[in-house]
Amino acid sequence: MFAAGSDTSSNTVEWAMTELLQNPSSMAKVCDELAQVIGSRRNIEEADIVRLPYLQAVIKETFRLHPPAPLLLPRQPEATLKIAGYTIPKGSRIFINVWAIGRDKDVWDEPDKFMPERYLGSTVDFRGADFELLPFGVGRRICPGMTLATRMVHLMLASLLHQFKWSLPVELERDGIDMDDQFDLTLAKVVPLCIIATPI
Repeated sequence: MFAAGSDTSSNTVEWAMTELLQNPSSMAKVCDELAQVIGSRRNIEEADIVRLPYLQAVIKETFRLHPPAPLLLPRQPEATLKIAGYTIPKGSRIFINVWAIGRDKDVWDEPDKFMPERYLGSTVDFRGADFELLPFGVGRRICPGMTLATRMVHLMLASLLHQFKWSLPVELERDGIDMDDQFDLTLAKVVPLCIIATPI
């Protein structure tokens, strides 16, 4: 569980930082929220997460566009069944492509756009009850490290944003951030994000 949760959590924080740097208005909103809720306190605590709805929305939107694992663990039906007009034979190996679900234009408005606001006032969550957002899976095969991972991702991202001001190196300002992703067991950036941190 520890090994599975290490690179997925760090990849999620890296993707969140990448999206925020490409969307300055979202970066400003989440930093303003942190300044108002946390104030001059340096350390963010787990109890603070519930008071940071925009940060939570940023994480949900990052999970939608860049799920930690693009394919869920395979499923296998115990009996032949029909779903949406398709026959799925007993014993088939089924992979759920959560990366594609997160970018489905029939499910999401402007699916390729990073918009944390879509979750403000929404009940959509990533804990397995809403099929449009399943970064950790659902049911008996849901990721056992989900609770730890979500707490760590929120705390890591909030700490980075609250204690540092972030900017792009000159070459990234000029050429833009490479958004290519590498499909594997986990979804990582092909070119790691290298940015400049200035302590606040």
